[in-house]
Amino acid sequence: MSSVRGEFSSRIGFIMAAAGSAIGLGNIWGFPGQTAQNGGAAFVVVYIILSFIIAYPVFIAELTIGRYSQSNIVGAFKTIEGGKKFKFVGYMGVTAASLIFAFYGIIAGWMLSYVFEAIFTIAGLTEIANWCVDSGSVSRNIFFMGTFGLLTMYIVSGGVSNGIEKWSARLMPILVFILVAMIVFVLMQDGAFEGLVFYLNPDFSKITDSKLIISALGQAFFSLSLGVGTMLVYGSYIKKEENIPTIGALVTIADVGIAFLAGFLIIPAMFVAQTNGVQIYAADGSLIAGANIAFQVLPGLFKSLGVVGPVFSFIFFALMTIAALTSSISMLEVPVAYAVDDLKINRKKSTMIFGLIIMIVSIILITNMDLLFGLVISIATQWLQPIIGVFISIFIGWVMNRNHVLNELKQGFPELEKSMFFKLWPWFVRVICPTLILLIFYTSVFE
Repeated sequence: MSSVRGEFSSRIGFIMAAAGSAIGLGNIWGFPGQTAQNGGAAFVVVYIILSFIIAYPVFIAELTIGRYSQSNIVGAFKTIEGGKKFKFVGYMGVTAASLIFAFYGIIAGWMLSYVFEAIFTIAGLTEIANWCVDSGSVSRNIFFMGTFGLLTMYIVSGGVSNGIEKWSARLMPILVFILVAMIVFVLMQDGAFEGLVFYLNPDFSKITDSKLIISALGQAFFSLSLGVGTMLVYGSYIKKEENIPTIGALVTIADVGIAFLAGFLIIPAMFVAQTNGVQIYAADGSLIAGANIAFQVLPGLFKSLGVVGPVFSFIFFALMTIAALTSSISMLEVPVAYAVDDLKINRKKSTMIFGLIIMIVSIILITNMDLLFGLVISIATQWLQPIIGVFISIFIGWVMNRNHVLNELKQGFPELEKSMFFKLWPWFVRVICPTLILLIFYTSVFE
């Protein structure tokens, strides 16, 4: 592998970086909210099954294409035999990753703003603390989005091993430690047990509900950062002697595990908030979900805790900011890797160019929130991600030379052909994954 491109120095370095990419805000607030609204533990069971039936095979496909091509998502299709007709998929991937970072950076900026609100509240600076959480303030939104964007750019500009790997290896253990510490604290509060029962009590009558299955399918696919080229790029930095199916399974397990663990924080915390007088049900009787958990329910809980409230607010939103940062670095890496590999622009300059372009897009979104914010999220996640996922599955399953795929996987897994993995994976990636992804796409867009 070219030293100019860089590579992950160790297996654990890759796992930390890939798990960091997968484990983002969607895991920490999205998964628990979906679980609560879709039959509790019944949703968890379906989600885990579908993570390995649909997400894992596509994940392995991206890693394999990346390591074989030693390139970014555009360069991979340019260089692999039969791939030139799929070059447009690469450009779609760069576009999707950039758009996701554009809106994700805004949300992450809100998380960061609550970190500073807690600091200023503790310091007694009430006026600036209030500005930090003024959702209507354009200057606040731009400032914190920009700060988060610069943090992301700083890490990506450091390269693969000295930037992405080093910071993922630092941030991921901190994330897990804070998550576990917060769980311990929340489970000791009044109302937590009711939330625990709500989270873990399965309603198996819902297990055949198409809404539950589609929600679980979407969560499984999107939580692993698939369909934008992040894992393809990360795959291109993996050493040849690594066993791709094994490290892919470890990342998938980490992703599912953190999502499940987050449920032990978020759902009990909501019921603790209710015990303390915070509204946790929407007008239609459903449990509040999505961003409102982070920006409505939990701040209400922290305020109800009195003097210690700002401390726990700081800890929680620091957790959310770290989760966002480990994901955002992989999003920015997609266009940066394209610029480094194909446009021959050095890494620091590529990071600055694409980072600033994406931040300009973010500013346009901030100043046109009602018109553009939801539209960009829909284009990137409901349209581009599943379409790219389908094309990647079709490419590796039907177009890419079978022997090339086999030989690439065998480099770290010599007994591959005798394994159950190779008996099942080609059929999943050829037929089952594209079919199920198209089902998600059709349902989320047209129904």
